[in-house]
Amino acid sequence: MPELTILMPCLNEAETLARCITKAQRFLVSSGVDGEVLIADNGSNDGSQAIAKQYGAHVIDVPTRGYGAALIAGIAAAKGTYVIMGDADDSYDFAHLMPIIEALREGNRLVMGNRFLGGIEAGAMPFLHRYLGNPVLSFMGRLFFHVPIGDFHCGLRGFCRASMQALGLRSTGMEFASEMVVKAHLHGLSMCEVPVTLSVDGRSRPPHLNTWADGWRHLKFLLLHSPRWLFLYPGLSCLLMGLILVLSLATGPVAISDAVHLDIHSLVMGCVLLMVGNMSSGFAFIARRQGAYSGLLPVSATTSRYLALFSLERLLVFSTLLLLAGLSGIGFCVWQWASQSFGDLSYASLLRPMIISGTAVVVAIQLVFISFLAELLASQRYDTIAVGKP
Repeated sequence: MPELTILMPCLNEAETLARCITKAQRFLVSSGVDGEVLIADNGSNDGSQAIAKQYGAHVIDVPTRGYGAALIAGIAAAKGTYVIMGDADDSYDFAHLMPIIEALREGNRLVMGNRFLGGIEAGAMPFLHRYLGNPVLSFMGRLFFHVPIGDFHCGLRGFCRASMQALGLRSTGMEFASEMVVKAHLHGLSMCEVPVTLSVDGRSRPPHLNTWADGWRHLKFLLLHSPRWLFLYPGLSCLLMGLILVLSLATGPVAISDAVHLDIHSLVMGCVLLMVGNMSSGFAFIARRQGAYSGLLPVSATTSRYLALFSLERLLVFSTLLLLAGLSGIGFCVWQWASQSFGDLSYASLLRPMIISGTAVVVAIQLVFISFLAELLASQRYDTIAVGKP
């Protein structure tokens, strides 16, 4: 078994493929590393496959289109203990891979190239990618997942093939780059960065990367794998602000200053924030629980304890108490109305309890629906296990 596979995804790279393969082969010879060059062709119609075979590379045909699909197939076909992947457009120098090899030999399971540390040639990266897309998405990845990586989307990276296959990577598009880093970190794989240089690619055609569409796919992946930032933190923020407003205004208006007064309109907004926050927090619970059951997100002992606290029975008891309180408040308002022979009412005396009571009823019903939806999704998981399905 060779130590290294140099893997290049390829889609119509006839202009640059031969140079990339030649550099990779020279590196293997000069460094004394036992390895192979593997081309994962994604449907080229410009003769790329023939060129790859002519220059002695192993070629596999990947019918499923997409950057991630090509790499997933390439990783599966690789024979090396380690894999170094890089684009076949001659933007990365395959003649200088030793820092990545050395980092892998030291025990790192994922070694990322960092173009911002190694240098970016003038014109090698579009302005939006260099100063907006890559920095912002990399920052969000570090913020959401605490990953110590400065360049999430570098196309030159090395990894232990067995460790990477164990992650069950599935993204077929450009977001595969983010999935690899995020899942490697979530599953506790050791990782590091090495400086790499990005050069102007040698193609005469535009790149396959679509700035806005692929940027959105990366962002969507990060959000879907972080229920805390997608649902929980916004939900808790709304709950806190709503609770402060409702408690402050439950008995009457509040004067912030001589010019600023909060009254019934602010109370209504506080109730809206409570309802939105409750719904968002409930979605966070469902998403985190389902992610754990599906294997999409890892589960720690602490996470399991927190998830177990919110059982269907506990949530239903709390929802019932809240519902009864809300209905009691509404009943009080109706009784007051009846005492006036269902005529005109004093808005100042009854509008506040009616708004707060109605909000309590809505929040209680939301919690009931959230609880049963979470249990329904969990029972589907149990049914799947019971019948022996994967």
